[in-house]
Amino acid sequence: MRKPDYPSADAARWSAVDGYFAGLLAPDDAALTEALSANAQAGLPTHDVSALQGQMLALLVQIAGAERVLEIGTLGGYSTLRMARALPANGTVVTIEADERHAAVARANFERARLSGRIDLRVGKALDVLPTLTGPYDLIFIDADKPNNPRYIEWALKLSRPGTVIIGDNVVRGGAVVDPDSADKNVQGVRSFVDFIANEPRLAATAIQTVGEKGWDGFVLARVLA
Repeated sequence: MRKPDYPSADAARWSAVDGYFAGLLAPDDAALTEALSANAQAGLPTHDVSALQGQMLALLVQIAGAERVLEIGTLGGYSTLRMARALPANGTVVTIEADERHAAVARANFERARLSGRIDLRVGKALDVLPTLTGPYDLIFIDADKPNNPRYIEWALKLSRPGTVIIGDNVVRGGAVVDPDSADKNVQGVRSFVDFIANEPRLAATAIQTVGEKGWDGFVLARVLA
């Protein structure tokens, strides 16, 4: 059982339910299993999305008809692989990773899965890389350092078009998001991120709470209107 980011007395049952659905609807094949194993062997944080979350991202790529995807926060590239596979043959994921060691593991995972041709890995701090990109992107997945989420959503809008789908991960944080006085910079980053979205007329959005092998968390799903 994966150690949940936000443990609970129900964590084992949540994980078992995730395993049940993932085994039927989103099983990891050899390339995905090898990627997770390589991440673990390299000592990367276990912050990868779950199999079900990865499948959700893949489905959103396909539902949006995306050809150009932007991912802010690569880690070992598990979510990148899930999304890259969902793209048409001419599709591309641009993914940004600040840590050179993480990027090296991700690059090897992409090569092993034979998906390097669909993935453009940029190494550097996202706020340095984002100004060098040319939009629009059809889907943008934000899953990096939460204190910078307010600036990431600003850049997501700059690099989007009407209809672009934007997903912000890890927004519930075990319920801590409701505390306006939290001393946690991650919580405050998420709260500012959600405030920005709520007050931005160009965005329509919702938030989904999730429980599973990662514990109690959730994501924001938004669509650019104009």
